[in-house]
Amino acid sequence: MGKVYLVGGGPGDPDLLTIKAYKILKEADVVLYDALVSREILKLTKPDCLRIYVGKRDGRHSLPQEEINDLLLRFSKVYDKVVRLKGGDPFVFGRGGEELLFLKEKGVEVEVVPGVTSAVAAPSFAFIPVTHRGLASSFAVVTGHPNRGVDWSAFSKVDTLVILMGVKSRQRIAKELIRAGRNPEEPVAFIEKATTPDQREVFTTLGELAENPPEVETPAVMVIGKVVDLGREVLREALSYEQHR
Repeated sequence: MGKVYLVGGGPGDPDLLTIKAYKILKEADVVLYDALVSREILKLTKPDCLRIYVGKRDGRHSLPQEEINDLLLRFSKVYDKVVRLKGGDPFVFGRGGEELLFLKEKGVEVEVVPGVTSAVAAPSFAFIPVTHRGLASSFAVVTGHPNRGVDWSAFSKVDTLVILMGVKSRQRIAKELIRAGRNPEEPVAFIEKATTPDQREVFTTLGELAENPPEVETPAVMVIGKVVDLGREVLREALSYEQHR
């Protein structure tokens, strides 16, 4: 029986792939990959590698999770190196834990290769530190998926909130956070297509988001907290400098 690698492909920029992930991909016999994995990363595989798309985007699933689990098991019985390649980190809203438990129960050897998560990389590429002395000593990463039933009152006091998969529910999330006690004047940033050449930042406030949400394209990471103003100021200065030049 072969070995399954749960590999994090990073936030989008292929240069942010870890060296270990790079080495494993070069030797993989099979790669089951998600929607947010870049084509440049897939090109690292050898010519005879079997590449299978199993991604999920905007509620459209190419395969149910149970079928993905079954594929991993079946391929592990035939091939030596089977890679489950995910965007970001496999254990940050990537269902990596579910796949790990399933494969372990079936007696399959599994190795986890962490990846750079967009929860930190996206704010960083927009010059937003999720923690900053005097402004933010805590941060939380939360799913914004409408079917997850998040208790937003539990995050009313966290300095920086990073919300993944929250674009469609952005107005509702803002209203619930304000209802839970967060300041309507608190700055909010959306980082679209983070770490790629198409990255774009959208800035607003929690109150504005609740009343008149700006247009935001997916995929995008949502950041709430005082640290957002740091990134906005750096980007404003950079733009002014380029205009002056």
